[in-house]
Amino acid sequence: MTENTVPTVTLNNGTTIPQLGFGVFKVDPDKTNRVVRDALEVGYRHLDTARIYHNEEGVGRAVRESGIARDELFITTKLWNDDQTRPAEAFEKSLARLGTDYVDLYLIHWPTPERDTYVDAWRGLIEIAQSGRAKAIGVSNFTIDHLERLIAETDVVPAVNQVELHVDFQQAELRSFAAEQGIAIEAWGPLGQGKINESPELAAIAEAHGKSVPQTIIRWHLDIGDIVIPKSNDKGRMAQNFDVLDFELSASEIATIATLDRGEDGRNGTNPIEFN
Repeated sequence: MTENTVPTVTLNNGTTIPQLGFGVFKVDPDKTNRVVRDALEVGYRHLDTARIYHNEEGVGRAVRESGIARDELFITTKLWNDDQTRPAEAFEKSLARLGTDYVDLYLIHWPTPERDTYVDAWRGLIEIAQSGRAKAIGVSNFTIDHLERLIAETDVVPAVNQVELHVDFQQAELRSFAAEQGIAIEAWGPLGQGKINESPELAAIAEAHGKSVPQTIIRWHLDIGDIVIPKSNDKGRMAQNFDVLDFELSASEIATIATLDRGEDGRNGTNPIEFN
């Protein structure tokens, strides 16, 4: 039985990140303050936003109004594609919108069609990290080829790669490469972006633990080592997604879930190859 506390992952630079966080992708900017306040009241302390979500201001406002000390929170934001030639300037603007002196994790949101752009942007993130204003830096939606190029040309390994990852699209090869390199994998769309796998196998595992299928899937992410950032506008659903810390899956249950992987056929989002 697990302890009823959020586990953490130690990143390759020694920074620790709460393994269960809260994402605000597609959260209306006008609703972000309320949504994030609800998430913080539920117990989330890891918040994931991005410049392109247009809700950094709402995240920052909710943090300030919550009264929770900044050092008790882990905040991630991301560098958007058209800012990759000016990462320092874009980062300063994100800090201003968030109303914070630093972020805990800054990510390149996508590899871009211009092959040199994301590598140069990564060099900019390295400088930001050296300044201490980003505690850790990483990437999002990068393939193995993208990661190999970054490492070969800069000798700096990203701390995190945030990618689409769920039961139908388990990214086994990418996860194996990341483990070899010391890159933590963070799952966006962890429940399948509304296309939750309701297979009999998952239903049976959920029933055995007295949990729902979505709760079982989030627990699966935690048990295989993913950082996971479910999202919801509904406080009750937020609480359900957070109520996954009092059980764990067996090795045989994890093996069963592995058989549900559909590979590329299970992908719901954009293929990052299209950005290369």
